[in-house]
Amino acid sequence: MKKLLAIAVAAAALASPALAANDPAKGEKDFKKCKACHSIVSPDGEVIVKGGKTGPNLWGVVGRPAGSQEDFTRYSDAMKAVGAAGIVWTPEELAAYIPNAKKFLKENSGESSVKTAMTPQKLKDVTDVIAYLAQFGAE
Repeated sequence: MKKLLAIAVAAAALASPALAANDPAKGEKDFKKCKACHSIVSPDGEVIVKGGKTGPNLWGVVGRPAGSQEDFTRYSDAMKAVGAAGIVWTPEELAAYIPNAKKFLKENSGESSVKTAMTPQKLKDVTDVIAYLAQFGAE
């Protein structure tokens, strides 16, 4: 029985894209598509990636509640609703959000009309980008 349980847990881990081995170096290359709108700046002001200000700073985004970056004031009503619903940016939630933010927000906000500046991103592997982002702000 224990062996069967161990096999089931291992299979579930391998099936989950967020738990599979990811390559932050590949994610860093793909993140170049994101820096037009997003920066990565540490709380002490160290600029990791100088980017645009259309979107929030992505330092500490993995594990942060949606719509909660303190110094970013342009969250849409849908993003505020997603945050109020308790969604946290786990690797799984980010993997669902990044490729199609409008669809994600519509499904998770309760809003019938959704506006977002986030455009669908065609990334080689979204989980690599998430692994790259997870390096910044990790405890």
